[in-house]
Amino acid sequence: MKAAPHPRQELRLAALRRYEILDTPREAEFDEIAQLTASICDAPIAVINLIDAERQWFKAEVGLGVRETPLETSLCSHVILERSFVEIPDTLADPRMCDNPLCVDEDGLRFYAGALLSTPEGLPIGTLCVLDKRPRQLTALQRNAIQVLARQVMTQLDLRRSLAAEQIQRNEIDHRVKNSLAAVAGFVALERRGVEDPEARQLLDRVGQQINTVALLHRQLSDAGSQRIDLSDYLSEVTRLIDSTLPDNVEVRGEFDSFDMGARDASVLGTIVNELAANAVKHSVREAGGAITFLGETTGDGHYRLTCRDAGKATSAEAPAEPSKRTGLGLRLIANSVRQINGTLTTVQGDEGYRTVIEITPA
Repeated sequence: MKAAPHPRQELRLAALRRYEILDTPREAEFDEIAQLTASICDAPIAVINLIDAERQWFKAEVGLGVRETPLETSLCSHVILERSFVEIPDTLADPRMCDNPLCVDEDGLRFYAGALLSTPEGLPIGTLCVLDKRPRQLTALQRNAIQVLARQVMTQLDLRRSLAAEQIQRNEIDHRVKNSLAAVAGFVALERRGVEDPEARQLLDRVGQQINTVALLHRQLSDAGSQRIDLSDYLSEVTRLIDSTLPDNVEVRGEFDSFDMGARDASVLGTIVNELAANAVKHSVREAGGAITFLGETTGDGHYRLTCRDAGKATSAEAPAEPSKRTGLGLRLIANSVRQINGTLTTVQGDEGYRTVIEITPA
């Protein structure tokens, strides 16, 4: 006979759907639990079974070869109305199953044992069960194993549900951060239009550029789904972003080796690249034009070297250079940032222009 609906059917079905597990592909984690259950219980059939409104659906099965069957022939739909573990030594001796087409056939199911899959609120959503074509009984060890493995199934389902909820929350946070950064960048751009002082405009340009760099880092972290990124991709985007904001007579180029770095240190390095470019524009290439080049290299000892060059005044015996003007706020910001990522800073002004070398020892 067909089982009656569960007394809390609507709540039970709602709980089942929140797991978003129905009609998903087979997965090794669940297949292995079904296989282990069948092996421990010496049973030809084992099923991770979820009871939907009009069907029972199998997340994993051994010995059946199908993924779902109608509730009319479901043994488990009776079991979810009872206690946490049910064993039926002979289905034909049980009034609930003695007329079930799956049991009465000559080669029918004659033995059933299953443990409930219950939510933390105590709502049964299915069973982990074993079946056999002969009447029999389980040992105490086998009964205990089914119940332990049923709890493992629910642990997997609850973990996945928590991770899915966390991802939804992360996506919402990412969306809000993106919108906030865009709003601040727009505010800075609006303020810049009303400023006539050249130095104030340059400062606002640097602030806007830094906001864009943070937004770029945020986007790359969101895409990667982790707290580590590849500097090759990130710094290449940073230099392209800087280049797009500068006058036509100034070019920013960058070549960067692949190097994995944590989000915090990568953010600081993006700030350093911004400040190095801003200093080069201010003190060297804004009027005459020229190129600012960045080179990021991995060293043999696992460290990272960032070099910035620009066409600053050369130093020679015949024509000594003027003393460097790069001792202001920009250089102090760079030096402080370098210390934050456990690095060293070297500056050289020579025949090839102004060169800044930063050696980084990742944590």
